[in-house]
Amino acid sequence: MSKMIGAILPGNSTTELRDFDIPVPKHGEVLIKMKSSTICGSDIRCIYHEHLGKGPEGYQPGMIAGHEPSGQIVKVGPGCRRFKKDDRVIVYHISGCGVCNDCRRGYMISCTSEYRRAYGWQRDGGMAEYLLAEEKDLVYLPDELSYSDGAQVACGFGTVYEGLEKISISGNDAVLITGLGPVGLASAMLCKALGAQKIFGVEVIDERLSIAKNTGLFDEVIKASENNVEQIRDLTSGYGVEKSIDCSANNKARLTCIQGARKWGKIVFLGEGGTCEFEPSRDIIHDQKTIYGSWVTNIWRMEELVERLVRWKIKPESLITHRFKLDNVGEAYSLMASGKCGKVAVVFDEEIK
Repeated sequence: MSKMIGAILPGNSTTELRDFDIPVPKHGEVLIKMKSSTICGSDIRCIYHEHLGKGPEGYQPGMIAGHEPSGQIVKVGPGCRRFKKDDRVIVYHISGCGVCNDCRRGYMISCTSEYRRAYGWQRDGGMAEYLLAEEKDLVYLPDELSYSDGAQVACGFGTVYEGLEKISISGNDAVLITGLGPVGLASAMLCKALGAQKIFGVEVIDERLSIAKNTGLFDEVIKASENNVEQIRDLTSGYGVEKSIDCSANNKARLTCIQGARKWGKIVFLGEGGTCEFEPSRDIIHDQKTIYGSWVTNIWRMEELVERLVRWKIKPESLITHRFKLDNVGEAYSLMASGKCGKVAVVFDEEIK
């Protein structure tokens, strides 16, 4: 049987390349030749440094990493109904049972069945030359988008789009985004496309502050400090923003999102982990504010997002600051863990820029 190279995450801030058998697709499955696999912050937080998740929900040691994959189908198993050989595809990164209420709504992320398996966590992911996927987990990638565009739709952009739909961004809104890593920058790109009038960003890492300023997406990019709420109010005639988005998972940044929102404001938390401390009456109840939680997206909305990225002429790959080959996957994860970068991609058969 033919072999391929894949990367695993031992959980001690290292990566390891191993030989694996190239999978053979069974009923309802396809074999995808990987083209681009981007690294998510949750890979760093929950797997790369240490395996935080336990039991069937956690990373299964020895699994090929990577839950933001995009590639081209090279082999189709029996029973496939829509996708065919040579199709360009994105993989929705959670393979749910398909028959529970959450799956039928398209939210495989929320499936609690024993059959739920996330790519790169409980089943092999995209940090390898080939990926075995179920046809039901695929989203078509149009020619107008690159594979590196598609890889980011698989998690980051899809997660952001879901959150923005919940708080209904429009031309009426000034928006605050805390945490200007890849998810924060994706938030700014989509907020601008949805018509946000003003976009303000807050970040603590100097390299990310510089990247954010250079995008031209923000009206103001502010260094994280104890004065951020006052600064945001000064930028909004004393009122605060209509909408705020936390992508940092930082307690103080989340409080800035809450307190920086005006009366009747809407806040959505996208960043995973961390804590949040606030005074309910002062910070939420008396000003009639609403906090939303948002976890990934559903597969039909992901298809909708792909269509709109083409319409809006948005290129998610523009957020990629570093590209690596699979042989250098260790450098890729180490850089992403440092936070001193934008998005990091491992690319296959694509130009290293």
